[in-house]
Amino acid sequence: MEKKNYNSEEKNPQLGCLNQYTTEYIQTNILFLDEPAGSGFSYGKSPEAYMTNDTLTPILIHKFIRKWLVDHSKFVKNHLYVGGDSYSGIVVPMTIQKIFNGNEGGEEPHINIKGYILGNPVTEKNDEYNAKIKQAHRMALLSNKIYESVKNNCHGEYFNVNPNNSLCIHDLQVVHRCVERINVYNMIEPACDPLNTSKSELLRRDLRSLHKTSIDIWSSDEVHTQWDCNSMSAYTEAWANRKDVKEALHVSEDFNKIRWVVCNESLTYDYGNPVKTYKFNVLSTVAYHQEFSHRHLRALVYSGDHDLFVPHFSTLKWIKSINLLLVEDWRPWYVDKQIAGYTMKYSNHDYRLTFATVKGGSHTAPENRPKECLNMFMRWITNVDL
Repeated sequence: MEKKNYNSEEKNPQLGCLNQYTTEYIQTNILFLDEPAGSGFSYGKSPEAYMTNDTLTPILIHKFIRKWLVDHSKFVKNHLYVGGDSYSGIVVPMTIQKIFNGNEGGEEPHINIKGYILGNPVTEKNDEYNAKIKQAHRMALLSNKIYESVKNNCHGEYFNVNPNNSLCIHDLQVVHRCVERINVYNMIEPACDPLNTSKSELLRRDLRSLHKTSIDIWSSDEVHTQWDCNSMSAYTEAWANRKDVKEALHVSEDFNKIRWVVCNESLTYDYGNPVKTYKFNVLSTVAYHQEFSHRHLRALVYSGDHDLFVPHFSTLKWIKSINLLLVEDWRPWYVDKQIAGYTMKYSNHDYRLTFATVKGGSHTAPENRPKECLNMFMRWITNVDL
């Protein structure tokens, strides 16, 4: 890991931003893993390789990390931080526990795990579902009258509802009518209709024609005139499926027909319906964070505050439940002298946890607040306060 010093006003040529908050730049290496098989360009060599679940996936990721370090031994001594967004809140803590178990069991190479980063993480599924009602009310999607009625009649439980509680069921139907066309991943953006793909498919075809690296697809007038709520995915898919990109990523020619898609629907699983290839069999990972709080680790947990899928209220609830010492209470943090969000700091001996909201951030906050999230990461990784 290479370290360089900068003064507070010096331009950082590699990251292209002013180091207003740190005097030290640390060069980091990012290893991006598409997991499970079937997501991204990851593939399996047998049908069984695509059948997995919450408990098996961390085992496979742990094996991958150790095998990768064997093949790239120059990185063995580097500090490792494991991170992810959204459903990674289930997988990442379990993977970290596998790493600790492997290290303590003498597995080689020893993994120099130092911490983890989680964005809008699914952690306690029941609480997160229930928090959606509170978030909808806070964001003026529900009136005070509707909110108080549903809270009282359902007793704060909206996931496991008593089928005989007719008042609760009626109130939930009212709530549904209020939020059914809200984008749960970013409440201020249009709700995309997954069945209406004709426009986005036309856009994808146009983007596939922009195959030369010299073309700036972002400045294309033709592309911008066709902008719709699915077009961000279209840009990503067009880039990822270019021949030169596949070659740069060393995608096996044997699997050259694989197309990168934002969401592989064949991997989905619906509660109560037959399992396809992935089974959700873990409801909570709070206990893992509780165990980590007694280790020498650093954690960054952040929440885009316009997420209705995993509201930050539920994240703060499980953080509070692991009984950490509150080191610094709720305060704003800034980027370019503007409030970028709000943050709190916790500790327990050698364990340090920073929580931050990203103002205006979506369920995947780096996607629509990249500058703020990069700044947040840079400060955290260099041990500088937000």
